[in-house]
Amino acid sequence: MGHGPGFPVARAGQAVGLLGGSFDPPHAGHAHITREALKRFGLDQVWWLVSPGNPLKQKGPAPMARRLAAARAVMDHPRVQMTDIETRIGTRYTAATLKRLGALYPGVRFVWLMGADNLAGFHHWDQWQWIMATVPVGVLARPGQRISARTSVAAARFERFRLPGRQSQLLGRTAAPVWCFVNIPMNTASSSAIRASGAWGE
Repeated sequence: MGHGPGFPVARAGQAVGLLGGSFDPPHAGHAHITREALKRFGLDQVWWLVSPGNPLKQKGPAPMARRLAAARAVMDHPRVQMTDIETRIGTRYTAATLKRLGALYPGVRFVWLMGADNLAGFHHWDQWQWIMATVPVGVLARPGQRISARTSVAAARFERFRLPGRQSQLLGRTAAPVWCFVNIPMNTASSSAIRASGAWGE
């Protein structure tokens, strides 16, 4: 199912993981968690939602075209699509994006993906409880974040809906509310470190 040029394609019944971020710049760590998510959560696809800009950050990211091109260079995979769909549909917050995607792609099973560092502060996100109640959430633990995420407000509030890690393959086929926390082999690449090194440039 497509919506014209520039929109990603998915069929009803597919499980599609959504990895949102500024990808400023995209790096091997993003590719690593994407491959793990495909494998661990039983997903048919992953879409990288390259965001217009993070409402919580003061300074805007690099131009969209540059970030999309860099994303495609970092992750060339037949089941991974890079998209600026949030710019195209005019949403900045995750909840609004999920509502629009649900309307645009009826029958597609979207799964929100995030690193454990995001889960720790998830209760500050706009309509976070609606997100947890409406779409399956896959959490991938990165270096040093396991404890803070597991003791987060969101984890505590939705503890009874947690799918055990050994059943993670079922996440994309399970009705929300459901979330799953998996530990993955570590890759410590970070966008902020790459920017600080000057490798991305201004």
